[in-house]
Amino acid sequence: MDLGLILELLLMGAFGGFAAGMLGIGGGMILVPFITMIFSARGFPPALTVKMAIATSLATIAFTSLSSMRAHHKHGAVRWDLVKLLVPGIVVGAWIGPALAKQMDARVLALVFAAFVGFSATQMVRARPATQQDKPLPGRLGLFGAGGVIGVVSGIVGAGGGFISVPFMTHRGVRIHNAVATSAALGFPIALFGTLSNIYFGWGTPDLPAYSAGFVYLPALAVIVAASMFMAPVGARVAHRTPVARMKRIFGVVLYSLAAYMLWRGLRG
Repeated sequence: MDLGLILELLLMGAFGGFAAGMLGIGGGMILVPFITMIFSARGFPPALTVKMAIATSLATIAFTSLSSMRAHHKHGAVRWDLVKLLVPGIVVGAWIGPALAKQMDARVLALVFAAFVGFSATQMVRARPATQQDKPLPGRLGLFGAGGVIGVVSGIVGAGGGFISVPFMTHRGVRIHNAVATSAALGFPIALFGTLSNIYFGWGTPDLPAYSAGFVYLPALAVIVAASMFMAPVGARVAHRTPVARMKRIFGVVLYSLAAYMLWRGLRG
């Protein structure tokens, strides 16, 4: 890789790691569009560009989630009781998601990603504190199903699941800081099993660039992880020291812009 590409990936990783640590959105919502732009500019096969961007982004979360989770755990904010009940469904869903994504046309996948980024941005902008009118958390079977949905969607779009899990938990009466911290902990099993699925189902695909493991592009993974693991705990510390409403609106605007890019890409073909 040339120096320019390394610097671009480092910047993306730093921003994505900070967002993951502060807001629990996994970083993938931000990384995938930028990685798609870079891969396109580097002449990657158009049919593989979005799939490889999603897979590479998801692989980075396997590393950044550990750093972010550790920082949130030090604040005692992770709801480990919820993690234990959501993870079984997440494992199943995260394996299925990439298998479904492989069958999608690249344009359709870009449109699906744009829709979920737009949804994530809307949830972030409209986020509100939990109230007594919020529904209680479901039982073991309900949380298994919720975990499955989180895992499938995250595996398809290459995100850590925070754009679904944080609104779900806050709507069910979990405090926002606990929801963000718990989402960070859930990011690891999502990313781990989603990445293994992307490697398995992408292995042997024609026209993959050199240094790819299935749909995961290893050089980009290494550079992004180096920056994002450094910034994820910084974002987590900021989340516990600063009111995040304004920052959520800023990130919401960023996500709307990235959703518009992916929408344009999907419609352009």
